[in-house]
Amino acid sequence: MNEQNNLDIGYMVGNYRFWKKEIERLEKVLFGFSVAMSSWGVAQYGIDAAMPKGSSIRSAKELKKMDVREKSQLMRLERIRSYVYALEKALDLIEDEQLKTIYDCLLEGMTHRQIAAHLSASKDYVRYKKQEVFSQISQNSQSRTLLTLQKSVV
Repeated sequence: MNEQNNLDIGYMVGNYRFWKKEIERLEKVLFGFSVAMSSWGVAQYGIDAAMPKGSSIRSAKELKKMDVREKSQLMRLERIRSYVYALEKALDLIEDEQLKTIYDCLLEGMTHRQIAAHLSASKDYVRYKKQEVFSQISQNSQSRTLLTLQKSVV
């Protein structure tokens, strides 16, 4: 079971850069512009909170008018956003700085060889540490919740 979790995390890490690009593309198709990740679900305070503003999310009336393709694109956008958020949040769950560096490099799409050169280590060492990173993430209950997209009550 643990091996399967590591494979799932490896698959997700491998798709991270693609998903980031796909989020941007889908946002442009659906909203006409790309939404910064930092503003996904961010609360506003003060005068900004009181002022009326347009929503980047579609209203119920607009959702009814959307065609099937747009609805599926919106659902896909939300799903991919949750994957990206989970992967980026998982960095906070790793304790060792070197493991954080390896994970961050993997998210950037660096190869084992490039990471090894960056760390002045061997490719085998990077491969071993990568498995340690994936194991650490999959063993953490908070990351399992994030990666399986289960909503947790805060």
